[in-house]
Amino acid sequence: MVRTPLTPEERERGERLGRLLRAARGGRSMSEVAAAAGLSAETLRKIETGRAPTPAFFTVAALASVLGLSLDEVAGHCTPLPA
Repeated sequence: MVRTPLTPEERERGERLGRLLRAARGGRSMSEVAAAAGLSAETLRKIETGRAPTPAFFTVAALASVLGLSLDEVAGHCTPLPA
């Protein structure tokens, strides 16, 4: 099965998500947050750096919960403003 390449908009959305998560993590270590969300630190690193721009919904939900973000906040931050 071949994956369809991501559009520039999808990549940008992933980068916005990564910036939001990094900012919300603050001074907590990547390992601490990842473990609390049930993820590996490498998975969190990939999401934060935009190398995994389309994480699964439940991954985003777990991270949002650990970081004290609502899913509405996450969606609002990652949705581009209308042109």
